[in-house]
Amino acid sequence: MVDKKTLASFPGSFKKLFGYLMDETKDLKVLFHDFEDGAEGFELVAARFCYNKKSLDCISFWTWSELLVALKECQDLLSASDSSLILEKILDCVVTRLASLVVASPCTCSSENTRISWWFEDLLVLKIDLIDKVIRMSISRNIDHAMISKFLLCYQRSRFLTATPTEKCKIMEVMINLLSLLDRSSFSCKLLFGILRVVSSLKISSHHKSILENLIGSQLDRATIDFLLVPSSRRKGYVYDVNLVLRLVKAFYIEGRCFVLASRLRKVASLVDSYLVEVAADCHLSPSKFAALVLVLPDDARESHDRLFQAIDIYLEVHGGLCEAKKMKICSALNYAKLSTDALKHLARNPKFPSRIAIQVFINQQSKLENLFEDKTHLVDTFSSSVFAEESIDEKVSSDQVLVYAKRINLPNKAEHLDVQLQAMQCTITELEKYCGIMQTQIGNIPRTRLSSLGNNARFLPKLCS
Repeated sequence: MVDKKTLASFPGSFKKLFGYLMDETKDLKVLFHDFEDGAEGFELVAARFCYNKKSLDCISFWTWSELLVALKECQDLLSASDSSLILEKILDCVVTRLASLVVASPCTCSSENTRISWWFEDLLVLKIDLIDKVIRMSISRNIDHAMISKFLLCYQRSRFLTATPTEKCKIMEVMINLLSLLDRSSFSCKLLFGILRVVSSLKISSHHKSILENLIGSQLDRATIDFLLVPSSRRKGYVYDVNLVLRLVKAFYIEGRCFVLASRLRKVASLVDSYLVEVAADCHLSPSKFAALVLVLPDDARESHDRLFQAIDIYLEVHGGLCEAKKMKICSALNYAKLSTDALKHLARNPKFPSRIAIQVFINQQSKLENLFEDKTHLVDTFSSSVFAEESIDEKVSSDQVLVYAKRINLPNKAEHLDVQLQAMQCTITELEKYCGIMQTQIGNIPRTRLSSLGNNARFLPKLCS
């Protein structure tokens, strides 16, 4: 039974229909058949018309418990897309309390984190649509983003205990949207990869997957190799999800726009090299995918290419039947100038690599040798006449002999001669490095009186010995 005054307060047809009956003293009984949402829905409609703005002002004086009860009632009566002046007012009061921490914590624990996050459990009873409204309003009020991200994780873990697969998808999509609104420093890379593992078993939209991967990409330099070893689906064949890593690296560049700090880039390069070593032994990993991983980073991302060479060596060992063209595509990322001497020796003698690679290594080593010859000749010409006359005669003879040998070196026509040539060059380089070290020691022992006799040539001394 509905009160006559309540019915009379309704505008339009209700007021016209029941207005003339208001003077009667007997009770008025009205029956509504098939009213949407039943009696509770009618009460909500009545509340919307009967409560004016002055009546809503008193909500500000409600206790925290009363606000929570009102929120629970609103979510039971309102649909997900519905809006209500009463609901907005209650939400405003709840967020205002959270922002100012006016409401005392019901717990007695002295821990700072507990005193700040006591409200977590109180809001876990709310559905994800209301949580979305609360968090968005909290972000607009500058409530601590780190605390918000912790609450979202707590909410997800709690609600997943009883949620259906459809509800889980909804929770994760809203959670991803909300995290994208927070500062990147307010949540860890570990949290994001944890979310990635959860959604991998759910059918969330590709749009939300892209948002999540962009968030991970923005923090890829904070990741570890364990995070990247995400198993691929069985239909793809290979062990780890290589496509995911490729997308994450590209997202790293997108988030950095046109400028990425060199230190961050090197961390990502080190991470990718470790990943390459892990996946290289996968016999199902196609050459095109491995080549994409090898070439995903620019040359300047790596200070050394030794780990990259190690990964390629492992891959060619496992995939022995590759043609020369595919091998060259994979090896095109190698910068021989950034390989150590040991790596170059291994590469030159390695039959798994294309023969053209060994020739390129030979040319690179010959160039290094010629540079050392030029440096040595410059040192000899500078000091032989005044400081090291006697010592330089014997060394210069040796130098001339080595130089004549180097000039006689021609690019061999047969790949089997490369190893012998390379060993001879390495011995020569070692001798030259030893000679330079002796000269630097002798220069350091020169008395100041003898240095002064060098005249203007003395100013070149620090540069030559540096």
